[in-house]
Amino acid sequence: MSAPETTLLPSPKKRLHPAWIVAAVAFLALVGAAGFRAAPGVLMVPLQNEFGWSTTVLSAAVSINLVLFGLTAPFAAALMERFGIRAVTSVALVLIGAGSALTVLVNQSWQILLTWGLLIGLGTGSMALVFAATIANTWFAKSRGLVIGILTAGSAAGQLVFLPFIAMLAQEPGWRQASLLIAAGALAVVPLVLKFLKNSPADAGVEPYGAEEVADGTDDGAAAAGSPAAGPVAATDSSPGTETAAATEPSRNAAVRALQVLKRASKVRTFWALVAGFAICGATTNGLIGTHFIPSAHDHGMSETTAAGLLAVVGIFDIVGTIASGWLTDRFNPRLLLAVYYQFRGIGLLVLPILLSATVQPSMIVFVVIYGLDWVATVPPTAAICRQVFGADGSVVFGWVFAAHQLGAAAAALAAGAIRDATGQYTYAWFGAAAMCTIAAVISATIRKDAGTREPVLVAASTAGS
Repeated sequence: MSAPETTLLPSPKKRLHPAWIVAAVAFLALVGAAGFRAAPGVLMVPLQNEFGWSTTVLSAAVSINLVLFGLTAPFAAALMERFGIRAVTSVALVLIGAGSALTVLVNQSWQILLTWGLLIGLGTGSMALVFAATIANTWFAKSRGLVIGILTAGSAAGQLVFLPFIAMLAQEPGWRQASLLIAAGALAVVPLVLKFLKNSPADAGVEPYGAEEVADGTDDGAAAAGSPAAGPVAATDSSPGTETAAATEPSRNAAVRALQVLKRASKVRTFWALVAGFAICGATTNGLIGTHFIPSAHDHGMSETTAAGLLAVVGIFDIVGTIASGWLTDRFNPRLLLAVYYQFRGIGLLVLPILLSATVQPSMIVFVVIYGLDWVATVPPTAAICRQVFGADGSVVFGWVFAAHQLGAAAAALAAGAIRDATGQYTYAWFGAAAMCTIAAVISATIRKDAGTREPVLVAASTAGS
């Protein structure tokens, strides 16, 4: 008697986890919000030519934007916890679109402070890099560093997409059309956000991506030997007091929650090390290169479109560098990564004054590639340390650290403009920034090795006592 035949049923297809759909929409939202990040450097010269405003005045508008960009971030993280990621993101994109569109009507310097500064500053602040940390911490239980790297690269992609077109439009037909392009880019993403950007895994009826693997101890990040980015996260999330704070505080007023988190974080030494390093990071990216590279290249005889093209190349390599940094953060000590990133950036800034010329030399291409790889590679390791040390408060803490990033950027943007008006060149600004990068490298290297295992206890203790 022959054995009955066994019929093999096809295995069900593996369904794409909703977390990746959310991450894709978040990426597009960051691309749309990033349009203005490329605009000031390109539009500064045309505005000066039309209205006769000084570099200091336009730098002040950028500084207001950067200050609000930074100070809004921690409150935006708390607002996302209170009202949902989708609502806050949609409002932010509308503010960016409105501020950019209204810029075409300005004819006095105070009006550019209102549009560039207030409206776009509030909008971009609500769409700051803390948004990437919130998405990663809410939707992903593993590969958070990689996800933050990809989402952070969205800002670079926005610069890459918009910058060449902004530069061309600023020359012909004019800067007003460039402003309208930025507005359209921000508003175009709003329908996608409203339809696809879920607030939490519970809204989609799923667990965070990788939750089962992390629970089973099979997370690929945790499996890496010596990885500080995976093990401490799980320990921190279960630290006494941390879960209590996470469970009760989102129901409070968002501003109160943000300030309570700041109070606790300010008692931890690592927080101040991250604040100092990230302030220098902002000064040497958004504040100097992002705002003043094109005007400085123009001083050396280079056309605005050529300089804008170089910044677009920075954007291309920023995508590569930030995603790679996220991958590295899941596997290596983030404090050492920060030290290396800051020191390489300082070397680049030190040699920049001798590289600028009317034509693009091979040495300038080397600078652009290296600076692009390093542009915001600091974000994944910084966000990882925030998560390790502060657990469920990590996203809001990263918001405050990012606020320091933007305050540093604002100070550098204004100071560099004043240096240019006083000396006729940017050389001292570049040298000063190089020195600051060395300081940031030293600070980052001296963050305690056990920050991810011992300091959460201090945070929890301070929570109980508050």
